Amino acid sequence: MMNFENILVQQNEGIAKITINRPSKLNALNKNTIAELHEAFKLLEVNKAVKVIIITGSGEKAFVAGADISEFANFSVEEGTELARKGQEILFDFIQNLSTPVIAAINGFALGGGLELAMAAHFRIASSNAKMGLPEVSLGVIPGYGGTQRLPQLVGKGKAMEMIMSASMISAEEAKEWGLVNYVVEHEELIPLCENVAAKIMRNSSVAIGAAIKAINANYTNCVNGYSVEIENFGISFGTDDFKEGTTAFLEKRKPNF
Repeated sequence: MMNFENILVQQNEGIAKITINRPSKLNALNKNTIAELHEAFKLLEVNKAVKVIIITGSGEKAFVAGADISEFANFSVEEGTELARKGQEILFDFIQNLSTPVIAAINGFALGGGLELAMAAHFRIASSNAKMGLPEVSLGVIPGYGGTQRLPQLVGKGKAMEMIMSASMISAEEAKEWGLVNYVVEHEELIPLCENVAAKIMRNSSVAIGAAIKAINANYTNCVNGYSVEIENFGISFGTDDFKEGTTAFLEKRKPNF
């Protein structure tokens, strides 16, 4: 369907799967991979046949082992600032604000930019061998792709402070305990479980789900009143075909056909 150098995109019955495919580099995020991911998400977002997107890494070792450090080791202050700004804009914030649900299937190491990518997804499911962390301070830098913001939102301030300051990894089970991932399963069950959850999502109104994502995200946006965004999107729902179909189906005691 789409040809890329560093990622694979498959589509099957409403579910699109994006696989970061740089096994020799443990699927590290370089500039090119970030650009390709942006392109893939942009194309899938406008494809009405795609109801859920799953993002994962190739192999059993790594989801994404981090950013490609060799690319920015010699950057100046201005270049570093631009790296973070552009990355957040074209990929991490872009994914978070997608109206199509994105599930991160964490199949191994999710470190630095890799964990930040998983946290930009709407929720996460991990295989039991997965390890997660933000090791940036061990390189003399801080997380720059949203990690200092999204990690505390998911695990709380104290745990996020500890993880970021210690630069240490946590296991999949610990990640589940802290609310960073929703489920932990054996490696071979990872994609089937993601597809199973995706199937439940696909039974519902895509239009309503997009509106719900917008309202939930509003709570984490500075100077935005999430309750107001909810009220507005609740009201907008009443003007949609999906609302007419959903309520009619309920009253007629049948399954809705969205």
